Amino acid sequence: MFTTILSSLLLISSINPLTSPSCFPPIGKPISKLPETISIGSQESIETLYSTISKQARFPVNRLRITKGSDGSLLKNDAGITVSSTGVRNQSVIYVKDLGPQIGWRTVFIIEYLGPLLIHPLVLYVLRPYLYGGSKPLPPPSDLQALTCALLTLHFIKRELETIFVHRFSVSTMPFTYVFRNSAHYWLLGGVNLAYWVFSPSSPTATSNPNPALLYPGLALFVVGQLSNLSVHITLRNLRKPGSTERVIPTGFGFDWVTCPNYLFEVMAWVGVYLVSGLNWSVLLFLAVGAGTMMKWASQKEQRYRREFGDKYKRKRFVMFPGLW
Repeated sequence: MFTTILSSLLLISSINPLTSPSCFPPIGKPISKLPETISIGSQESIETLYSTISKQARFPVNRLRITKGSDGSLLKNDAGITVSSTGVRNQSVIYVKDLGPQIGWRTVFIIEYLGPLLIHPLVLYVLRPYLYGGSKPLPPPSDLQALTCALLTLHFIKRELETIFVHRFSVSTMPFTYVFRNSAHYWLLGGVNLAYWVFSPSSPTATSNPNPALLYPGLALFVVGQLSNLSVHITLRNLRKPGSTERVIPTGFGFDWVTCPNYLFEVMAWVGVYLVSGLNWSVLLFLAVGAGTMMKWASQKEQRYRREFGDKYKRKRFVMFPGLW
């Protein structure tokens, strides 16, 4: 089987955007040493296609992005998918582009969580006099503020430890520029914005008499949510062998209720923080944005399970919230 390859430079100059299917956006950059054609067996994997192009172009495989010329769909680097199963045929055209410098997903996660992990104690115990100081003496942090800071710190320490010791990633790298986009959510919304308002002298957490109807249920939700979330992550880790990208239908605690119990328990823990913080609006904002994002991911995962496993996958009645959604 012969597959013709066009660099992004030739693709852009040869296809009329008014007549091309879907008007594919120019993602990535051209590769100077890209071979014009390659020969590969129809039953070879897409992973082999990537490695073959990488060797011939002398270009890092994790920077390659390959799409079909017929419809612009992405050919994902996967050892379990054959070339023929994607619809690529003899003399087909594929487009190969450079995604730019890459960074490991594990490194990205560590960077993301490091921001709020450092910001919260820094604001409460070091920067507080400079942020809120005025003509009047600044009262010391309340016990509730110290407790909220401890919960937030524990949460992100858990995230860091899971990233290092628990998570396995089906994709090893991502474009380096994505680090800034991904980190903004945690460093700015979950770090700077949340810390500024939670540790303010005017915050609901500044009280010396927290509402027990919020405090104790909030602590319970936080502990149960964190431990349950960890349990689900360990289950997901054990489904995949080291070095493998094979997907397996998850079962066990939480998976009988929803498709993505890890997201369910993550939201549960943050509802706990919201209650402990005395219903601070900045915690609610971070929770709402995070929950919305996780709902999108959960829906995509449900669809992927049905697509990949077919009749073997029994569709869950609920994706993320039992009885609701």
